[in-house]
Amino acid sequence: MLKVGLTGGIGCGKTTVARIFAQLNIPVIDADEIAHRLVAIGQPALAQIHQEFGADILSPDGSLNRKKLGELIFSDPNQKQKLESILHPLVYQAIEAELRLLNAPYCIISIPLLFETNMSHFVDRILVVDCAVETQIERVRSRDNLTVERIQSIIDSQASRNFRIEQADDLIENSGTDDKLAERVKKLHNLYLSLSTCRD
Repeated sequence: MLKVGLTGGIGCGKTTVARIFAQLNIPVIDADEIAHRLVAIGQPALAQIHQEFGADILSPDGSLNRKKLGELIFSDPNQKQKLESILHPLVYQAIEAELRLLNAPYCIISIPLLFETNMSHFVDRILVVDCAVETQIERVRSRDNLTVERIQSIIDSQASRNFRIEQADDLIENSGTDDKLAERVKKLHNLYLSLSTCRD
């Protein structure tokens, strides 16, 4: 099965693109959703994070205090690395487990940090969703209510826009409020279907 890695910076529109592929009945595996599940109450990853970062990282109900963790890892690269070394191997294991259950010509694996985790080799093709940095900031600000400085620090911590574009096999430019987005995804869908038959 052809594995297409979907990636892009924060606020570029990966979720929207993934949703359109899902509407075309293509399985979508989402690394962020998996990461959320891994840190639910009772999961070993949460216990590890608790052990590594201390009790402050938990909310009173025992769940992960995401806001606290976010502040911690964006202010300290070492803490970020510590968290990633716990989560990333587990995320990729879970993706592999989900892949084994699939029966489709191709699938989309949405991995926001595909380049940052050095896992480009995990997929057969890389689809990058791209937009201008100003657009990213505007979208994230209205969506997540974060300060411009905080959004900029997230953007700075990710692979650069130029690097992502250079690494892309396929690129969706998503700067506008684009009604042609579905059309572009449909074109790629047809391309991926034809590529997947070549592999059989």
